[in-house]
Amino acid sequence: MLGALTEKMQDLFSKLAGKRKLTEDNIAEAVSEVRLALLEADVNYSVAKTLVKRIKEKGLGDEVLKAVSPGQQFIKIVHDELMELMGGTEALLDLKEKPAVIMMCGLQGSGKTTHCAKLAQFLLKNKECKSPLLAACDLQRPAAIEQLQTLGAQIQVPVFTVPGEKDPVKVAKAALDRAKQEKHDVLIVDTAGRLHIDDELMGQLEQIKAAVHPSEILFVANAATGQDAVTVATEFNKRVEVSGTILTMLDSNMRGGAAISIREVTGKPLKFEGIGEKIDDLQIFNPQSMADRILGMGDTINLVRRAQEHIDDEEAKKFEKKIRTATFTYEDYIKQIQMVKKMGSFKSLMGMLPGMGSFKNMDFDEKEFFRVEAMIQSMTSNERVGKSELSIPRRKRIAKGSGTTMNDINKLVKSFKKAKQFFKNMPNMKNLEKLMGGSQWR
Repeated sequence: MLGALTEKMQDLFSKLAGKRKLTEDNIAEAVSEVRLALLEADVNYSVAKTLVKRIKEKGLGDEVLKAVSPGQQFIKIVHDELMELMGGTEALLDLKEKPAVIMMCGLQGSGKTTHCAKLAQFLLKNKECKSPLLAACDLQRPAAIEQLQTLGAQIQVPVFTVPGEKDPVKVAKAALDRAKQEKHDVLIVDTAGRLHIDDELMGQLEQIKAAVHPSEILFVANAATGQDAVTVATEFNKRVEVSGTILTMLDSNMRGGAAISIREVTGKPLKFEGIGEKIDDLQIFNPQSMADRILGMGDTINLVRRAQEHIDDEEAKKFEKKIRTATFTYEDYIKQIQMVKKMGSFKSLMGMLPGMGSFKNMDFDEKEFFRVEAMIQSMTSNERVGKSELSIPRRKRIAKGSGTTMNDINKLVKSFKKAKQFFKNMPNMKNLEKLMGGSQWR
């Protein structure tokens, strides 16, 4: 996602990096290019105008014009202003009430029902709740209830339904009563998709709100619809006063305008972003992370978070000790490969590293991981831990056992030695966190 906008920003910054000094003229030219890039990315016109004005005002300040590295200073201004435009900090959910009621609303096809389950899974995974309940109040779309029940079963979260009931307001009330009786700490209410111009259905949404008194009303918007998502979010906010937005399809080839504009236009924060089709593909929207991605600086915030989900502290300490003392083995190597596979595709992980965004466009066969696993699993226990030298006859036997060639085994041995050296020189997780701002990103 954001490919064209990121590319334009990087081209602009490359030009600025070559200048020894910034002047009013080249700042005006740079600001003009920023404005054009934003508009091409489908950023709301008034939002782009406001952002460009702020960048220009700060760019013409004495601190930038007299800076030792003016190009870098200008990049920092663009980054900081983008961050501020998108809210500056993460917006957390209000879950103080027990049960805390979260009402989901949006257009048909925006991914509302799916994101009800994704949100429940997110809250469970991050230990923000112990016992969520999903309420099936979308009585308009055929199979919406069955879809929610299937998703609920997948994450082992109960789904409340009232068979035969046609009034979603009554279902919502009954769901709240059930949540209180069974001591669920969060109730997530799925509502029917509706057009903001449909007065009757919007009125129904207002009635559900009055019946369950939600702590949060989240508008689910599809990022691929661009400025339409921002316009519709504004209309929903006028009727039911949403507390925030979940932007879906942020893994697609959308232009990024909705992500940049929606908070400024609606006055309500962007709280979550959907980044894929899997039930776990939901993450907190972080303005700094988005600004980093827009400017091609990677996504170290979410990379660290994803690593922390899959790395056990004790295991990490043992692993670090091994690589520091040069006792890193093929057994450890396969464990690291398996951990990386859990974190997501190799391409997506590389794309999250600063300066490695172009890697996502490279041809990389992820089946190679399976081949490496097969080769290591074909070794004896002594070979895996380095007690037996991988001689030519042993390599032939491993190749035969794993269905690979001698050339593949030789490549594995070389890549293992390189990985061993890489891990030995790599900063530990604590140092990595310090470099990236510390525990505030946990």
